[in-house]
Amino acid sequence: MTDAYVVGVDMIKFGRFPEKSVPDIGAESALMALDDCGLGIQDMEALYCGNLGQASGMVGQRILQQIGQTGITVVNVSNACATGATAFREAWASVKAGLYDIVIAVGVEQMGKGLLGGAGGATGIPKEGLLGSGTMPAVFAEAGMEHARKYGTTFEQFAKVSVKNHHHSTMNPKAMYQIETPLETVMNAEMISYPNTKLMCSVNVDGSAAAVIASERKAKELGLMGRAVKVRASVMTSDRWQERDLVMPDVNTCTREAAAKAYEMAGLGPDDIDLVELHDCFATAEILHYENLGLCGDGEAGRVIDEGEVALGGRIPVNVSGGLLSKGHPLGATGIANIYEVSTHLRGEAGERQVEGARIGMTHVIGLGSACGIHILERA
Repeated sequence: MTDAYVVGVDMIKFGRFPEKSVPDIGAESALMALDDCGLGIQDMEALYCGNLGQASGMVGQRILQQIGQTGITVVNVSNACATGATAFREAWASVKAGLYDIVIAVGVEQMGKGLLGGAGGATGIPKEGLLGSGTMPAVFAEAGMEHARKYGTTFEQFAKVSVKNHHHSTMNPKAMYQIETPLETVMNAEMISYPNTKLMCSVNVDGSAAAVIASERKAKELGLMGRAVKVRASVMTSDRWQERDLVMPDVNTCTREAAAKAYEMAGLGPDDIDLVELHDCFATAEILHYENLGLCGDGEAGRVIDEGEVALGGRIPVNVSGGLLSKGHPLGATGIANIYEVSTHLRGEAGERQVEGARIGMTHVIGLGSACGIHILERA
């Protein structure tokens, strides 16, 4: 099998665009990624599109109607918050297997406002209001309190995640919000689901991101290896059955299994990673994933945030983009937006927020329900 490389990647500035359609937003980032490597849609052999919210589907084909219908294969995927990562992985796999030499992956979403989750289409006795809550703030609040009970993690430590990520966002012009939020401001914000205040919850936004993936032969043929980023590992997992899942989701296990498989595939360990973009849908989630990804030992996440190890300039910077807490979380786009952020650092093009000397980076998303996607990228 051939090695596969990201040769073009970009994302739009996340925000709210009620005047645009989902294909409009997706087409914008697709053109940006193509421009990044000096190619056009006529050079692509397939398009993989991730979108969660469009019930009519076929978003990939509708994007091509905007930028050029060339008759290529189009695959549309939907996989909760891991939707963009899934589209990227399917694109990577098609190149890795030798089916295509060069393809494009697009993730796009147009979000409403308010809570995600809840009763949904479930049948039988509803959990909502009887056995807790299935809304996302409540699920991740429960997970955070479970960590607090086991390891003594404090409200202040959870809040420091938001302080860090909002600070990082001030250096990212593509983030929805670019504001400082001092610790007292975060802790005194409206309580959504303890210990997550409003400033500790990810932002529902519209957005898209895209990546062009090529085989090593094709990248060399096109003269694109200079800025290419090698995909060292691509892993997708789902949850194993547990009795607890009947009442309370497990937000940890599929990440731990995906991380172990990704490190094995890449032939690397956590100490080899220079930066991470992980799924901080809530501040509590980021704390959990420090441990789930092996960035520190179990029970050490509170110390890691206290000592600044995961801040820009620290031992292992996490969510230098501002993360989902600031950049925003358009579900179908997040996985590829994370690829963009890490690739930008590996290329040395991240400007003020550049992680100096970055050679290897990791991206992580988790779709509750369940799906976890992890990619390990390396500067070519």
